[in-house]
Amino acid sequence: MEDEVKKEETNKVPNHYLIPGAILIAGALIAGAVFYSNNSSLKTANPSGGKTAKVEISADDDAFLGPKDAKVTIIEFSDYQCPFCRSFWRQTLDQIKKEYIDSGKSVKFVYRDFPLSQIHPMAQKYAEAAECARDQGKFWQMHDKIFQEQDKLGQGTISSYTVNDIKNWAANLGLKGSEFNQCLDSGKYAEEVKKDFDDGAAAGVGGTPTFFINGKATVGAQPFESLKAIIDGEL
Repeated sequence: MEDEVKKEETNKVPNHYLIPGAILIAGALIAGAVFYSNNSSLKTANPSGGKTAKVEISADDDAFLGPKDAKVTIIEFSDYQCPFCRSFWRQTLDQIKKEYIDSGKSVKFVYRDFPLSQIHPMAQKYAEAAECARDQGKFWQMHDKIFQEQDKLGQGTISSYTVNDIKNWAANLGLKGSEFNQCLDSGKYAEEVKKDFDDGAAAGVGGTPTFFINGKATVGAQPFESLKAIIDGEL
């Protein structure tokens, strides 16, 4: 009997191990809820070939890679402080560039801003900084720099950088400091970023990243193979 009691006690998991585990699970569920909230109205493209409704969405005059009159237009609505957007930048964007842009295929990739400022307080200024860098012909260099610097600090949302850090990155990229700083401090592109956000919201965007491939929506940091299936279907 005594042996059975010892065996039973051995199989019990102490409560102080269960509580942190429950917190981690709850945190993961909350993160997922934040990301996917407000996306119920947005239809996601079916990579296997099923038909899906197309959304009328403009590329506006935003920065893009590839030919202007490409047969396939990929529009990304993104938030520079969003870890899911950073995952797409790290894992997938270079593959899209290599497979389609650099190889000369008729594909255009457009970046539009969708800063979720309530949970990502630096997202708006990051977006304005990229537009200010565009004035000097270095949009994509700043785009990459913003993601690179955050990526150095881990996988989640990075909140430790400031406007002064952005200005230092601009100097590292060889931008004219006084011109860039004046642009950023004045909020020159605040309305441009807001227009992107409003256009995305009108199209049903509620989380980032969201992609429209010739108007077909797909949500989240999709693997390259999933986006490739949709792009190739449009080509």
